[in-house]
Amino acid sequence: MTVKGIETVFLETHNWGKTARFLQGLGFEVEFETGHNSGQFRMPEGPTVFVAEIAPTQPPGLKLVVGVPDTTHRPTADVDIVTDFEPTHYGTQEMTVRDPDGREWALQAPGV
Repeated sequence: MTVKGIETVFLETHNWGKTARFLQGLGFEVEFETGHNSGQFRMPEGPTVFVAEIAPTQPPGLKLVVGVPDTTHRPTADVDIVTDFEPTHYGTQEMTVRDPDGREWALQAPGV
């Protein structure tokens, strides 16, 4: 399997405004805001960071999203597949895999 590299870091937060200002303080620029306490940030080079605000009762998570050319690019037998490719509400196909330490990664392919 060949991946294109890390496309996005998906970051959950309890405070959209503070996290947005933090990222901007590091030099990230707002690429877009959704209007419901989430949005995407970008640097000139490298992956994007998508931030979504969650309820204070939920533990904030972080997920790496790795790009693949299409859904025919599948992991080898050494990779634990949690969920197969499924369409997302934002127009891509996403598969979840688990690394040897139990962390989940997303593989993202273009939509159908």
